[in-house]
Amino acid sequence: MDYKALSLFSSAGVAETYFEKHGIVVRVASERLPERVKIYKHLYPLANMIEGDITDKKIFDSIIEAARKEGCNFLIATPPCQGMSTAGKQQKDDPRNRLVINVVEAIKLLNPLFVIIENVPEILQTSIEVDGKWILIDEYLKNELADRYHFNVNNIVNAMNYGVAQSRERCVYLLSHKGTGIQWEFPAPMDKIPTMRDVIGDLPALDPDVTDITEEARLKLFPDFYKKKEEGLKISKWHYPPRHKYRHVIAMMHTPEGCSAWNNEIYYPTLSDGTKSKGYKNTYKRQWWDKPAYTVTRYTSRIGSQENGHPGRVIIDSPLEEKRIWSDARVLSIFELMRVSSLPDDWNIPDGASSNVIREILGEGVPPRLLEYALIELERLMDGRN
Repeated sequence: MDYKALSLFSSAGVAETYFEKHGIVVRVASERLPERVKIYKHLYPLANMIEGDITDKKIFDSIIEAARKEGCNFLIATPPCQGMSTAGKQQKDDPRNRLVINVVEAIKLLNPLFVIIENVPEILQTSIEVDGKWILIDEYLKNELADRYHFNVNNIVNAMNYGVAQSRERCVYLLSHKGTGIQWEFPAPMDKIPTMRDVIGDLPALDPDVTDITEEARLKLFPDFYKKKEEGLKISKWHYPPRHKYRHVIAMMHTPEGCSAWNNEIYYPTLSDGTKSKGYKNTYKRQWWDKPAYTVTRYTSRIGSQENGHPGRVIIDSPLEEKRIWSDARVLSIFELMRVSSLPDDWNIPDGASSNVIREILGEGVPPRLLEYALIELERLMDGRN
């Protein structure tokens, strides 16, 4: 294939990681947040990145002008999902839900051959106000575009069925211009679901970087802290110890694979004064080695956020909570998150990028392997047509 793409709401370009491998080169990109713009420019130096708010007419017009100049015939749009996601407030009038209107306008003006629109599954139940009337986004898209585009029938897909070691359900619209004569669908799910053991099981263990104890106390708790850190950095500069508070680390050290520290009777999450804190049962929770990762969120630096804990390995095996000890009492490293997000080990993040921004990007991004399987199917369909 040989296509020139426009990327809207590009973030750091996670979604299009494998595009060039399949003959799709992003020539024009658009993103509002400066930190993400900087990373995108680093990863895709040849793309014309237009920074700014797409709802600003001057910015929108400059995007369309640049895309026309480059002859863009492929469009990908991944508008923000926070207004629709169950992890957000789901306010009916959240202005972010209306960004799909800008996507539709861009498609109408550019008339690309193929379009990918990605969001959370809740987009199918979300309404926006158009011309004074509330309409489901799904209905709006089809009202506006179905006269010239085929829509895929099965648009709810889970990344774990397409080579990603992460259970992440998404709504992905695959649109093909009716002039192509192609009905673009995702291929059948793969037979094997990748697990965390498959993608991070070979990585060296890391002790957490405990932020609120002395160096002497650190080395007493984790004698091999620096040795493990050094071994991790040999693998990748992004496989380094996440930072946690002592009281959280102690609770997780006594928590087995797949379990939450809330289930502990002795070593449970506490407040700074030592009293038991409150929280959901899916927090302070380790993941499972032989299952895909839970959905990666924007808050993967927090052991107290949902299902962020490393699976760990047994150091001292005991049925008694006070005697058992498990390794890796921490969240996943950025490198481990890259792997469960199906990014390549040499994903070229700039050195100065904020770790928090990178974690947010990975929590927001589309696992690129998921979209790669859609592109592989498109290649097959195009080859069959020729």
